[in-house]
Amino acid sequence: MNKQIVLASNNRGKLQELRALLNGTAIDCIPQSDHSVPEVAETGLSFVENAIIKARHASRFTHLPAIADDSGIEVDGLNGAPGIRSARYAGDSASEADNIAKLLLGLSIAETDSRQARFRCEIVFVRHELDASPVICSGTWAGRIAETPRGENGFGYDPIFLVGNGQKSAAELSAEEKNRISHRGQALAQLVERLKELGIGI
Repeated sequence: MNKQIVLASNNRGKLQELRALLNGTAIDCIPQSDHSVPEVAETGLSFVENAIIKARHASRFTHLPAIADDSGIEVDGLNGAPGIRSARYAGDSASEADNIAKLLLGLSIAETDSRQARFRCEIVFVRHELDASPVICSGTWAGRIAETPRGENGFGYDPIFLVGNGQKSAAELSAEEKNRISHRGQALAQLVERLKELGIGI
C-alpha cells in the first residue's frame, strides 16, 4: 500500500522532479493544493528554517506526513544573493523571467566579475505537525552564471546556471540528467535512504 505524503509546495516543477525521484518507492507525493492548503509566510532566516515552517504548515492542514524543500541560488558576485529570497528576488509577484533579469542586471553592475554560483537545497520530512525530530537532508550544486538564458527545460534560474564544463545550462539538461546531479536530486536521494531506515513508504 502506498504511503501518501503531501508536498508543501504549489510549484509544479518541484512536484514533477520529486515524483520522478521517488519513482520506484511506495511513496505517493501529492501537492498541498489537493487539500487547499493556504500559503504560509516564509519567515525563517535560512533554507532549513523555511523548509521546516512549510512542512509543519502543510501537515497541520492535511493531517498527513509532509515533505518540504527550500532552495535557492547563491551568486558570489552578488555576495550570496538571492539566497533565501530566490523565488521572490524581483518582488513577491515576480515571474521567473523577472528574477533572472534582476540577477543578470545585478551582476552587470557588480564590483566583482565573479560568476561562480551554487544552488542549495534543504529537504525536510515531518511525520506530523509537532514532529520534534524532523528528517533534514541537504544538497549543493556548483556552477556559473551564464551571460544570457539558454534552454527550455527545468524552471527557476536553470536557464542561466551553467553546469560541468559550462557547455550546458541546467535548462538544457534532460530531467533524468538533472535529477542525477542537482541539489534537489542529492537531497532527495539522502531522504529516500533515511525513509528506508525509518521503514516509511519504502
